[in-house]
Order: sequence, then structure tokens, then C-alpha cells
Amino acid sequence: MGVELAMETLSERALLVRDSLQKSQTITDNMVSILGSFDHRLSSLETAMRPTQIRTHSIRRAHENIDKTLKAAELILGQFDLSRQAEAKILRGPHEDLESYLQAIEQLKANVQFFSNNKSFKSADGALNHVNNILSKAISKLEDEFRNLLTIYSKPVEPDRLFECLPNSLRPSSGNQGDAGGKSSTNSNEQNNKNAENAVYTPLTLIPPRVLPLLHDLAYQMVQSGYQQQVLKIYREIRSAVLETSLRRLGVERLSKDDVQKMQWEVLEAKIGNWIHYMRIAVKLLFAGEKKLCDQVLSDIEIIRILCFSEVTGNSVAVLLSFGDAIARSKRSPEKLFVLLDMYEIMRELLPEIESIFEGKPCTEMRESAAGLTKRLAQTAQETFGDFEEAVEKDATKTAVLDGTVHPLTSYVINYVKFLFDYQSTLKQLFQEFDDNDPDSQLASVTTRIMQALQNNLDGKSKQYRDPALTQLFLMNNIHYIVRSVRRSEAKDLLGDDWVQRHRRIVQQHANQYKRVSWSKILQFLSVQASGSGAPDPTAGLSRAMVKDRFKNFNIQFEELHQRQSQWTVPDSELRESLRLSVAEVLLPAYRSFHKRFGPMIESGKNPQKYIKYSPEDLEHMLSEFFENKTWVEQRR
Repeated sequence: MGVELAMETLSERALLVRDSLQKSQTITDNMVSILGSFDHRLSSLETAMRPTQIRTHSIRRAHENIDKTLKAAELILGQFDLSRQAEAKILRGPHEDLESYLQAIEQLKANVQFFSNNKSFKSADGALNHVNNILSKAISKLEDEFRNLLTIYSKPVEPDRLFECLPNSLRPSSGNQGDAGGKSSTNSNEQNNKNAENAVYTPLTLIPPRVLPLLHDLAYQMVQSGYQQQVLKIYREIRSAVLETSLRRLGVERLSKDDVQKMQWEVLEAKIGNWIHYMRIAVKLLFAGEKKLCDQVLSDIEIIRILCFSEVTGNSVAVLLSFGDAIARSKRSPEKLFVLLDMYEIMRELLPEIESIFEGKPCTEMRESAAGLTKRLAQTAQETFGDFEEAVEKDATKTAVLDGTVHPLTSYVINYVKFLFDYQSTLKQLFQEFDDNDPDSQLASVTTRIMQALQNNLDGKSKQYRDPALTQLFLMNNIHYIVRSVRRSEAKDLLGDDWVQRHRRIVQQHANQYKRVSWSKILQFLSVQASGSGAPDPTAGLSRAMVKDRFKNFNIQFEELHQRQSQWTVPDSELRESLRLSVAEVLLPAYRSFHKRFGPMIESGKNPQKYIKYSPEDLEHMLSEFFENKTWVEQRR
């Protein structure tokens, strides 16, 4: 019963579902029919609207093209307007308002770029040519302005202004500016070099600072426009001419090797002294000033900055170094050694600054020329040193000093050596250019060789004297002069006490030889030996005739010695007195003894004054006249 009820209920529900599905299908079919009708109508409407859509799209595109064209025209017209404004500024020139003028050039460059990028514009080529023409004129005017400004403010530096920039120790004394800072006294050479190296120089202002930014901007614009060669040419022509004029007014002149060879030594020596001063002024003031100016005007323009400086200074550097080179290559002579050392010293002092100022590849030749000259001066100085040593030993002057005094060669060589020691640091540096050995030892060796060469020459010259006593006096005087000079100079520390003591003994040996040669014979007349026996005669048994003969011969011999040796010279007062005393210590006791013993024998006879002409006091007085270089007339007075 229950099952049947359930099945009945299920059948009823199935019938309801079927009815519902049938109704839904009917509704679906009706909707499909309606939608199909809509699709047909929409298709017809679209077909009808297509022409209208096409016309609307064309109109929209036309409007867009018109907008684009208007904007392009507006941009082009704007470029033309900017070009006209820039052209107006260019026509006025850069002199009134350089900043505005430079802005106009930048605008023209932008215009060129614009028309180059818009060649489709049918007038683009014409516009481009027009703007390029204006730009070319603008740069030309810029070039003229650069030249005018540089010319107006580039003036030669007068010598007085250069001297004011020097340290006080190097300024010329008033009234002697022609030899400004010339050859310094050799006695203070080392101190002068030290002062020069430590001195402070006042930098030169070659162009007013307010003008420098204008020159820089002009140069920069020209280089940016491809006109670097014009900048280089203008700057080189103006600044090099001004620099050369400054040096010429200072006194710098171009001299060849032939010019140098023809000059008298005094003239050449003065020119060398001036050259040393000119080199200091040129490097420390003028070249340094040109370098600073070039760096300021051409800053940020590396393409020509160093080249420009090189071409401005090149000729001036060549003129200065050519003189030094002419001296270094000229015929060597001993008197040139000190100026060669002066020149070597200034080049060695300036070389680091030259290396710093003349930087970069364009200045290579100038750096190498300066270094080459320094080396060549050192080489020539060293060779002159060797020449001097050889010349001293081989000096063949036949002129003898008649009075046996110090020979001119001796005083010349000793002064030469003393001056050399004023250049000690320079000489040591010079030795190290060619040899790694201890420079002190090298200087000592050179000095010793020169001294030995001098002594060898003096030995030869002493043989010119016929009187052997004068030979010994000559050698005594000259060796004593050498020893005394060495003891009073820095050479003593280098040669050493042993050298001094050894040569003092040589002086004494020559003095002893002089006494032996000069006074041995006359002392024989005062001897109390029997004639021919050789043995002492204690009874002094000399006949009156023999005594008379002894006194007579003594007088003749002494008068000859007095007459001759009073004309000789011992220039050193201490040595002179010492030599007189040593003679008196031998002669006077012997004469007093002889006079005391045999004088009464003569005095009791006839005409005693004929034989006993001199008392011991007379002899002592006459001995005080020896070595005074008195003439015979002076002696008689």
C-alpha cells in the first residue's frame, strides 16, 4: 500500500516535469525567433551606417593633420624668430655684451641642428645656409674680439717691473741695472746660490684678472666651433711677440758660437753674468707667468693648451739656451771654468722648475735641451779642469821673477784653487754627473794634483836662475806662499795636516839651502883656521897681512851680497824676518869673534878703516835691508 502510494506520487511529479520542459522549449523557440529578427535588422542598420563612419574617420584624420601642420609651422616660425633675434645680436658684435653674444652663437648652433634634422621642410636647405653664414660671421667677429682683447692687454714687461718681482738679494743695485744680478762675487758663491734657491719671487700678472674670463670664453667658443687653429695662431703670435720683446728689453740677445769666439774675455764674462740673471728671470717670472696665463685662458681646452704654451715660449727658450750652448762649445780656457760652474749651477737650480713648467709632449724638446745644456756645461767644466791641471804643469813662460819673489803663476794657481773651494757643492755635484765615487775624495785628489803640477813647474822655473842662492830663495818663497794660502783656506781640511807639515819642512829645507849656498864662503873668511892646514889655530897665529886680507875679502863679499840680495824679495814679513835672523845668528857671532880677536891688530896699524869698514852693529843694520827689493840707487841713499 505504501509502495503504490509512492509510485503514484512519483508519476505525478514526472508528468509535471515533462509539462514544464515542453513549456520551456516553446519559450526558447519564440526567443530564438525574436533574436533572429533583431540580428537581421542590426545587419541592415550597419550597412546603412558604414558610409557615415568612413566620412567621420576621414574628418578626424584631417583635423589631426591640420594640428600637426600648425604645430610644425609654429616650431619652424619659432626657429626663424630665434634666428632673427640671434642675428640681430651678432650684427651688434661681441664688444658691447659678450655674454649675450655668446648666447646668440649657441642659439645659432641650435638652429643649425634643428634645420639639419628637418630636411623635409622644403626651405630647410635655404634656412640652414643662412644660419651657417650668420654663424660663420659670428665666429669671425669672435676671432677679431679675441685678437683685439689679447692685443690691448698684452704689454711687454719692463725690466724695472721684473726687478721688483725679484727677492731683495737678487735685485740690481741702483745705477747698475745693466748688469742686474750679474756675476756674483766668487767669494760668496755658495751663499749666493743658497739664497737664490730659497728666495721668494713675486708672481707676475701679465693680463688683468678681470679680462681673463672674457678671453677664456672667447677661446672656448672658437674651439667648440672648430676654430682651434685660429685660437692657437692668434695666441701664439701675440704672446710670443710680447715675451720676446720683454726679454729683449731686459738685455737678452741672440749670439752664435762665432759671436762668442770673437768677444774679448771681459765682455764675454759680463754677458755670461747677465745671462745667469736672465735665466732666473725668464724661468721663474716670465715663463712661469706665461704658463699660468695659458692655463687660465685655455683652461678646459686641453687640445691646444700645452701646445699653445710651447709655441709661445719656444723661440725665447731657444735664444737663451743657445747662448749657454755657445759658451759650452766654445774654445776652452782656464778662466772660463768659474763662469762654466756658475752656468752649470744656475741650470741645475732651474732644471726642476723647467721640468714642471714645460710639461707634456709639445714641450719635450725644451726640457731635453735644458737637460742637455746642463750636462754639456758639466762636461766642459770637467774638461777645463783637466786642461788647467795640464796647463799648470806645462806652463812655459820664460819670464823669470828677477827678485825671487812669488811667481805670478803661483798666485794665479792658488787664487784659482781658493775660488774652486767657493764652488765646493757645485763641484761635488759635477763630479757625481760622471763618477759615483766619493766627491770629497775626488776634490781632494784634483786639488793635490794641481798643487803637485804647480810645484813641478816651479822646480823647472827655478833652474832659470844662475845664482843657486836665488834658486833656493825662489822655491822657498813660492812653496811658503802655497802652504800659507792652503792653511788659510778650506783646502786645508781637504789636503790634511800631513800635507801642510810636509810642505812646511820643504820650505825650511830651501831656507837652509839658501843659507848654505849664500853664506858658507863668506864665513870662511871669519874662520880662525890656519891657511891650508884645516885644523883650528888656537893661537890664532895669523899675520897682519893675512888678517887684512881676511877683512878685505869679507868686506867685498858682504857688499856684493848686500847689493844683490837687497834687491831680492821675501814678500812674507814673518818669513823675511825669520830668514834674516837665521843668517844673523850665524854671521854676527862669527864676525864679532873675529873682529874682537883680530881687530886690534889692524886698528894699531895704518888706515885701519880701510880694512875694518863695519862694526857688528853696521852688519846687523845692513842685514835688515836684505830681501827688501831695493834698487842700487836706493841702497846708496
